[in-house]
Amino acid sequence: MVLYILLAVLIFGLLIMIHECGHYIAARIFRVEITEFSIGMGPKVLSRRSKKTGIRYSIRLLPFGGFVSMRGELDEGEKTDANSLDNPFAHEAVPHGPEVKEPPKPGDEDYVVNYGNTLISRPGWQRLIVHAAGAAMNILLALILTLILTLIIRVGGTQIAEFSDPVVDENGNEITSSAVLSLNDTILSVNGHKVHISDQLYYQILREGYKGEALDLYVKHEDGTKEHLFVTFPTVTEQGTTLGAADFKVYAVKKTFGTVVKQTFWKSTYVVEMIWESLFDIVTGRYSINAVSGPVGTAGAITEAARSGAATLLYLTLIISMNLGIFNLLPLPPLDGGHLAYTVIEMISRRRLPGKVTGTIDAIGAFFFFGLLLFITVKDILAFF
Repeated sequence: MVLYILLAVLIFGLLIMIHECGHYIAARIFRVEITEFSIGMGPKVLSRRSKKTGIRYSIRLLPFGGFVSMRGELDEGEKTDANSLDNPFAHEAVPHGPEVKEPPKPGDEDYVVNYGNTLISRPGWQRLIVHAAGAAMNILLALILTLILTLIIRVGGTQIAEFSDPVVDENGNEITSSAVLSLNDTILSVNGHKVHISDQLYYQILREGYKGEALDLYVKHEDGTKEHLFVTFPTVTEQGTTLGAADFKVYAVKKTFGTVVKQTFWKSTYVVEMIWESLFDIVTGRYSINAVSGPVGTAGAITEAARSGAATLLYLTLIISMNLGIFNLLPLPPLDGGHLAYTVIEMISRRRLPGKVTGTIDAIGAFFFFGLLLFITVKDILAFF
């Protein structure tokens, strides 16, 4: 049990490190001054400052977060002497003649000169890359893991992944009880959602069939004709959420270069679609709060996945990595997406948002997210009992 917990912490730490490495690499490429690179949150456990770069590298107590601290990332003008040369906003308080000079705008030649190696001195497109780089690394990792999973799963599928197309198999005992589907039918869409591989097919039946009502399946028969069939599937209830359940099998696909590329592409698309729709379903109340897990619940899921085998653990890791990437791109402070939104607003308006405004918004967002995290963590802990 202890080994599984350590494995969960290791996976969390790895995903966080990869995320922060994205910010770190992008910042170094654009010569933004970095003051600290930290894995974890809370009190420092280990810390060392590089004599060459001056960057402090830290490992902190709580393994559920991390950060790359960059100069000029916050409104330093409100925290330092207005006339200090180290203050990137010093020019705003220095009078020039009878009136105060208008602060330079992003893109102006003297903007970079006055602001030095700070994040705020960089052009908007560079700051967008720095803020998005962490999420991009998590998404890239998920794509790589999807390819690996596609290569290692056996033809015919496992408990966690299928290497098959949405074509009804010849096992007559598995055909849906309504007997509407025929052998060798290729299912093209479910309630208007196109499906290209069996993973997408099963997911759409699971998501759309929660009411126990007939689903609109657009199928292509073996003779080439196409038609809409209305099929009612059984339902199952898990953690207070009702889901549709497919009661038929599909054909396995032979592994070739082309089928591996196809399966990898559509599996990645399916994971992204599943994450976005799950977020929507939670917000709209289709899924109960019991379906949401925090670090503790996710660690428990990793533990169970590790016991089930390497393929299951790999699948869960890519889901978590893709989740981290997509969730961090939501335009909500204090997530990376919030900083992306600030930068886009500044690029459009050609004026920087006041530090007091962004600071207040970030504080409110942090209070909300940490409160939500605390609530979900308590729920996950209570679930063990």
